[in-house]
Amino acid sequence: MGYVISIVNMKGGVGKTTLTVNLAASLVKDYGMRVLVVDLDMQVNATLSLMPPLQFAKLKQDNRTLKQLINQVFKPDKDSQISIKEVIVANICQMTGFDLLPGDIELYNDFLLAALIYSHSSKNQLEFEKSWNNLENYLLRSIIQPIIQDYDFILLDFPPGDYLLTRSGIIASDFYLIPARPEPLSVVGMGILEGHINQLREKNRSQISLLGIVFSSLGHSTNMALQVKSRVAAEFGAEQIFNTEIPMNVAIAKAVDEFKPVLLTEPRSTGAKAFTELGKEFLEKLSKIANTKSN
Repeated sequence: MGYVISIVNMKGGVGKTTLTVNLAASLVKDYGMRVLVVDLDMQVNATLSLMPPLQFAKLKQDNRTLKQLINQVFKPDKDSQISIKEVIVANICQMTGFDLLPGDIELYNDFLLAALIYSHSSKNQLEFEKSWNNLENYLLRSIIQPIIQDYDFILLDFPPGDYLLTRSGIIASDFYLIPARPEPLSVVGMGILEGHINQLREKNRSQISLLGIVFSSLGHSTNMALQVKSRVAAEFGAEQIFNTEIPMNVAIAKAVDEFKPVLLTEPRSTGAKAFTELGKEFLEKLSKIANTKSN
């Protein structure tokens, strides 16, 4: 059975999708793993990093996106059920073992969903909270449960901010990675995330563990960057910061326009080499944690 990994930061623009897509590609290409990327963001950046818009439009037209699977949880209808295996795009970018669960630009609205649940809870606040929490607890877990055993890793790409699907994804995950930039606002997003995760842990709704923090790099150190990293090391522990940093590399940005990971478009670039190193460090950290737990 594979590990479910959340790649999450409450701040936008910190490289969540870039990290998700390219780490997944490295785990497949460089280390022979079977990996599924799950796109939870309504901006569908992970999906459109791995396929052209026309292909995505066709999947959406055929109801082969995450939206269909979520709708089936909200409104079960045996006559129109579709399995997650029918929605997953296998061997994306012609990479065997690299699969994608496409996102959708129309998932749901938290406020409308809250009104619906509240109306079915006899307008009782305690009953509403229990129903909402139950939905968070099982929504994503119930969707991915049938295929967890098919993969070594399932990587969840999140939207910025605190939404039902964000919390449900965190609850369904074994570990989380925090992508970050060496900037003060990026650290604020990390603090907000830790607050939410601690609340879930305190209520015994999540056993998720931090796998580490991955910084993007300008290629040179500034005083501000050093201060931010020092602050993060003090708050989280220096051992939680990955040694590998992801450069702000032109090749990585160009790869998005080709709908492929940089490891395929420019495998000799500094960006591709960084993700190969990150994949190695990622597996080493997981192995160390697994050995610690077994002892």
